Amino acid sequence: MIKVHDLRSALEFLETIPGQLLTTDTEVDPNAEVSGVYRHVGAGGTVARPTKEGPAMLFNHVKGFPDARVAIGLLSSRKRVAALLNTEPEFLGKYMGEKLKHTIPPIQIPEGKHIDCQEVVHLATDPDFDLRTLVPAPTNTPEDAGPYITMGLCMGTDPENGTSDVTIHRLCIESRDELGMWITPGSRHLGAFFEKYCALERDMPISISIGLDPAVYMCAGFEAPTTPLGYNELQIAGALRNEPVELADCVTISEKCIANAEFVLEGYLLHDKTIREDIHSDTGKAMPEFPGYTGEAKPALPVIKITAVTHRKNPIMQSCIGPSHEHVSMAGIPTEASIISMVERAIPGRLLNVHAAPCGGGKFVAILQFKKSSRNDEGRQRNAAMLAFSAFSELKHVFLVDEDVDIFDMSDVMWAMTTRFQADVDVIAIPGCHCHVLDPSNDNAMDPSIREHGIACKAIFDCTVPYSLKQEFERSQFLEIDKEKWAAELEF
Repeated sequence: MIKVHDLRSALEFLETIPGQLLTTDTEVDPNAEVSGVYRHVGAGGTVARPTKEGPAMLFNHVKGFPDARVAIGLLSSRKRVAALLNTEPEFLGKYMGEKLKHTIPPIQIPEGKHIDCQEVVHLATDPDFDLRTLVPAPTNTPEDAGPYITMGLCMGTDPENGTSDVTIHRLCIESRDELGMWITPGSRHLGAFFEKYCALERDMPISISIGLDPAVYMCAGFEAPTTPLGYNELQIAGALRNEPVELADCVTISEKCIANAEFVLEGYLLHDKTIREDIHSDTGKAMPEFPGYTGEAKPALPVIKITAVTHRKNPIMQSCIGPSHEHVSMAGIPTEASIISMVERAIPGRLLNVHAAPCGGGKFVAILQFKKSSRNDEGRQRNAAMLAFSAFSELKHVFLVDEDVDIFDMSDVMWAMTTRFQADVDVIAIPGCHCHVLDPSNDNAMDPSIREHGIACKAIFDCTVPYSLKQEFERSQFLEIDKEKWAAELEF
C-alpha cells in the first residue's frame, strides 16, 4: 500500500487503481488545450456538456516547458477522493467532520531534512526571471485574461497576533514578476489579514504552494464558522493523514510554505497597487468559475510582487478547471462536514447524511437526508435546513429528503420532489440574504428587489413525507438477492 503524503505519491497510488489515472506523452499546449482535453476526459461538475466523470490526467510533455509536467483532475471524482483519503465516497462529509475533533497542527520541517520544494531556486533579481516561462500555468479557455494558477494554496499571517491561515484564490500571471489576486469579498481569511496590512500601510508576505497532497487541498475548503478567522486548516490535513503537515521557511520572505510542494511562489501582496485583470487580453473576461460561467475580469485586483520561484526537479504543475467536479470535491465535502457538525450538535441523531451536489458547484446546493422517528420530529427537518445556512453562508438551496432517498442520485432527489412535494406549502423562501457574487442570478437585473449584487433568495425545498403519512409513501419492496450467487453479474 502506497502511503500518500504529496502529489507524486498520490499519482503513484492512483496508478494502482484501474481507470483512475490517464498518463499521456502527447504534447499539450498550456494555452487552453489542457482544459480543452480534460473537459472530455473527466471534468464533470458544471462544465458545459459534453463532459463526464473520468480519470485524473498527467501530461508528460508541455509545450514550452521541457522539464515540467501538468496534472489535472486528481479530485474530480468523489470515488477518487475517498480512495486518496482512505474512506468511502458516501461517508466523506462525516469522515472529515470527525477529523475536525482530532486535529494535528503543522510543524516546521526538521533541521537538516531535505526540502523538496527548494531543490531549484529562481530569484526575481535574476534578469532572466519570468513567471511566464518558469510556471506552466494553463489558460482554461481562449478568452481567459491570462495563465491562471488555480491550485495555489496561499499562506499568510495575521500581523496582529501571528496566526497563519491558508486559502485558494484566483491568481492571474500578469507580468514577469506580478500576479493579480482576486479575494472574494468577505469570505476569505487572507483577505482579513490583508486589510490589516493595508491599514498599517505595509505589504503582506505571502507564499503560494502548488502541487500538494490531496489532504491539504481538501482541508482548504473549510470556512467560518466551522473554521473561524485564525484557524489554520492545515491542522485538519494533519488529522486526515495522522501526521503533521511539514512547513519550510521561504527563501526570500518571512513566511512558511508547504515543504513537499512541487512549486512555491514567494512574494508580497502590495498594499498600494492594483492591476486590471485583463490588461493583456482586453476580453472583459477572467476565467471559468465554479458556477459554470466565465467570471468577469476585475478592474482593480491586488498585486502580488513575486520575489522567488522554487520547485522540485522536473516539477509537476497541478491545475483544475474552475467549473469541474474538482471544485465540487474541494468546496463541497468540507461544506458537508460543516453542516453535519452543526446540525448534529443542535439536533442529534436525525440528520443521516448531506451531499453538496455538483449542480451547485459544491457551494450553492445541499441535500439533507433526515429521519423522522416520531411525530415530535415533524418540523425539525426545516430547523436542520436553517442550521445548514448558518453552517455555510454561501449556500442557496437546501433540499430535504427522507431516509429512503439516495442523496447522491439527483434523479432520486427529483423523484422525491415530484412525489412528496407541494410548492405552495413545501417551499420556504428567505429573501434578501447574502449568498455569492459569482451566481449571476443574484442581481437586480434578475430580481428588482435585490439591492446589491450577491444578494439572493435562499430557499428550502421540503421533500420529506409528513410523519403521520409515512406508511402511505413506502417504496416498492424488491427481493433481496443472494449477492454472492450473482457476484459476476453484479460486477459486469
